[in-house]
Amino acid sequence: MTGAPYAVRLSSTAAKVLDTLPDHVEDTVWDVLDAAATDPWGFRQWHADDPEGHDVRFASVGQLSLTYWVNRPLHHLTVLNIVWLGS
Repeated sequence: MTGAPYAVRLSSTAAKVLDTLPDHVEDTVWDVLDAAATDPWGFRQWHADDPEGHDVRFASVGQLSLTYWVNRPLHHLTVLNIVWLGS
């Protein structure tokens, strides 16, 4: 991808989850989002059988997963959900 990275926005649900995560997990969330902002289509499509869902993506690292939507016209990502299965 060329050009500026996409801006990252959090849904209210994702922001609430982020506030409860341990610091090391929050750091990982931001690392994944930095990668996604640079190459939004570098992670897999959330539902590959949905022809209209190309811009909803799913990133996972270990016990952490993020679902985000690529808003092409506004050049930003909206994080829809964060799930961490750790303790």
